[in-house]
Amino acid sequence: MELRKILKSFFYKTSKYSQAGQDLFAFELFGNGGTYIDIGAGEPIHLNNTYLLEVKKKWKGISIDYGDHDEKKIQELKKLWDNCKERTNKIYWADALRFNYKNALEENNINYDIDFLSCDIDPQENTFLALKKLINDGVRPKYIAFETDLYREKINYSNLAHEFLRPYGYKIGVKNVYSNLKKNKIFETWFISKNINFN
Repeated sequence: MELRKILKSFFYKTSKYSQAGQDLFAFELFGNGGTYIDIGAGEPIHLNNTYLLEVKKKWKGISIDYGDHDEKKIQELKKLWDNCKERTNKIYWADALRFNYKNALEENNINYDIDFLSCDIDPQENTFLALKKLINDGVRPKYIAFETDLYREKINYSNLAHEFLRPYGYKIGVKNVYSNLKKNKIFETWFISKNINFN
């Protein structure tokens, strides 16, 4: 098992924080001092797509979570965030489907053309609805890590999101994203603005 970890770290860029290197991809595209929105942020460090960017790379952004509408889970998450003093960017405890993204960005002095959107809430249909709301609100992320949970969903949300995003100038950057070498567990698609030079 130890040899596998060594080989993995040698051949693959992995993040200590995110599930599949979403944060590393954002950093490679935009460098230090970028901007983000993290919908469905979860815990402040473990499996978090923006911890590295905020704490180590000086990004500004906002996080949103609602603990799957479960009051006990919300309180547990709030406690974790309150105890994570290195995270100073604002987290909103709100429903992502009713949240006013433009107001929150203005409140935090962040431009609507953010660099990175992480979009991951349950059930999967709500991830798609949250993405649509944010885009319809006029926010234009340059890179979107969109959870599809293709390995367990009957509906192909990657295709639905692609059809929705294409008229707004997006293309697929990375399709069929999986984590920890689990090729049978495809769970995300990464969309990028057509203005980004990326092969």
